[in-house]
Amino acid sequence: MRNCATYYHVKKAKKRIVVNQGGSRSGKTYSICQVIIERCVAKKGQGYIISICRKTGPALKATVYRDFFELLLSIGMYDEANHNKTEQTYNLFGNLIEFFSLDEPKKVRGRKRDVLFINEANEIDFESWRQLLLRTTQQVIIDFNPSEEFHWIYDEVLTRDDCEFYQTSYKDNPFLEPELVAEIERLQKTDEDYWNVYGLGNRGSSKDLVFKNWGEVNTIPEGAKLVSYGMDFGFTADPTTLIGTWLYDGSLYIKELIYQKGLHNSDISNMLQALGIDKRAEIYCDSSEPKTIDELYRFGWNCKPTAKGPDSITAGIDMIRRYPLKITSDSINLIKELRNYKYAKDKNERVTNYPIDAFNHCCDALRYSTFNSLNNPNKGKYNLM
Repeated sequence: MRNCATYYHVKKAKKRIVVNQGGSRSGKTYSICQVIIERCVAKKGQGYIISICRKTGPALKATVYRDFFELLLSIGMYDEANHNKTEQTYNLFGNLIEFFSLDEPKKVRGRKRDVLFINEANEIDFESWRQLLLRTTQQVIIDFNPSEEFHWIYDEVLTRDDCEFYQTSYKDNPFLEPELVAEIERLQKTDEDYWNVYGLGNRGSSKDLVFKNWGEVNTIPEGAKLVSYGMDFGFTADPTTLIGTWLYDGSLYIKELIYQKGLHNSDISNMLQALGIDKRAEIYCDSSEPKTIDELYRFGWNCKPTAKGPDSITAGIDMIRRYPLKITSDSINLIKELRNYKYAKDKNERVTNYPIDAFNHCCDALRYSTFNSLNNPNKGKYNLM
């Protein structure tokens, strides 16, 4: 039976730290989950403790937590009686597998474990890494997409003599559908930098990122004033997105509220209702969809077309860049876009002032919410919902 290259790398690894740097669809996470299950089978009844973590709870549940249990189901090893969904633990042949996110500080400094798997380790800070490492007795396995040029993983981990490093790409995953392979390889012609990182799994460059002055926060501060909401429409190929923007102490606080494909207008209206959006609040929308805007307006929402013109994209970006950006940590897709939204280059490889039309569904909605509102003397009219 064939497996992804990461499976063989991790299975044979002997050193204390195993680092898997890989491009998109290289099978990193799935393969590591395979090895973890096999180790539990080999150590049946030994009380082995394995921790699997990621930076935030929403990201954990949407990725490695889901992948692990889908794998267990597919091989007939899942037993609901062994799954404590409240504590996010699973007893596999007398061994404990626990899942936790690093937005729970007590978990970072929690009990010891035998093996630790950090999914998308480039998301976490160095202090969290050190605390987790100190509490792991045998082996630490990490994986990540190398989208950042400078990171503590390169400086503090790969330089250790007890570290094994592996790099993989989509070419190391024999199970990829031909359509996905073609989509990844299309990046060679459309975005060389993205192809380098997410296609080939090479270390990225940050010099052409559109937004650099941003960080993560847990919540929108109490007392923050709503600027407005921004909505970008999609359906089959692209998601519909809704971004909320608040102003507080000179910074923009931003939260991803909707990111989903296949939404009809009635679905959008129902989701706005469920989110508790004030119907007086302005929602600036993609002006290329006037019929959708009109229908949402008839549903009772204060939807308006965003202002667009020859330089509206660059002007909107410039408006946002006047402020420090604070992104709520559960805004998974927005954070991914901010890490990958880049300026295009000209034929001489010089960075232009125009962003590449990719990784911008949330970023466009953010631009709609700010460009139309931040110069408005009535901004901040509505309190936090």
